[in-house]
Amino acid sequence: MENVIIIGSGPAGLTSAIYTARANLKPLMIEGEMAGGQLMITSDVENFPGFEHGITGPDLIHVMRKQAERFGTRFVTQNVTRVDFSGATKKVWVEDQLYESKTIIVSTGATAKYLGIPSEKKFMGRGVSACATCDGAFFKNVNVAVVGGGDTAMEEANFLTRFANKVYIIHRRNSFAASKIMSDRALQNPKIEAIWDSEVVEVFGTMKGMEGVKLKNKKTEVISDLAVHGLFIAIGHKPNTDLFKDILDMNEVGYLKTRPGSTYTNIAGVFAAGDVQDHVYRQAITAAGTGCMAAIDCERWLEANS
Repeated sequence: MENVIIIGSGPAGLTSAIYTARANLKPLMIEGEMAGGQLMITSDVENFPGFEHGITGPDLIHVMRKQAERFGTRFVTQNVTRVDFSGATKKVWVEDQLYESKTIIVSTGATAKYLGIPSEKKFMGRGVSACATCDGAFFKNVNVAVVGGGDTAMEEANFLTRFANKVYIIHRRNSFAASKIMSDRALQNPKIEAIWDSEVVEVFGTMKGMEGVKLKNKKTEVISDLAVHGLFIAIGHKPNTDLFKDILDMNEVGYLKTRPGSTYTNIAGVFAAGDVQDHVYRQAITAAGTGCMAAIDCERWLEANS
């Protein structure tokens, strides 16, 4: 019987592992086959406190994992295939292997939605990004593009005008789905230009990085080139919560609901941290913060219920 099982291994899960391990709870982390979360596809992280000269995403995960391991966290590098949280003992399966625990911390994160074109993957981290807040500062004095039409796309575009010379918003329709205030703010910004009824069909460049995109006009079918050094995909995120459907309360998009000011889910002894329950901030540092909260909530819950 485990004291705590942590499902997921991004900054939220690893922080909760460090805290629960130091509290002598001997956590078991089921980190998954794609361990490390979104930071594993982030080239440079310059906004995580403590790294004056920045650090790569994989290196940040590596040092956090080593720290969790140092305090006694055990790791299973496979995917959870099924859970049962109905009883006092929480059950977690990895294929046919059953693990049982008094508490669970869910930190399975979210996955950015991408366009799904091969060249997009090729230039990931070399021009293509899904987070303007993370990577915007790398695009000073160049032209960039944002794909999307919702509030997030507008926010990203406005944010990027602090660094870029020009920001194009590429949208497949002829009007944005964003709220009027956000749309107006973007369209009234002299650095922003909307490209309507268009979709990105290819990203091109050299080994050094991307140099532009090929756009297809959905009405005329005409293909044209747009010279940009950055492409920010802002078409949403999908929380990794399919495993918890009809078990844990989630919003209409699938983000886990937690009690305000805490990491408590609707099931006693089950806590959620990081991007799996945060659709607002989605930063490594905020994920780590809620990982700390989950560990403390978990520790206090075990004290009160032992």
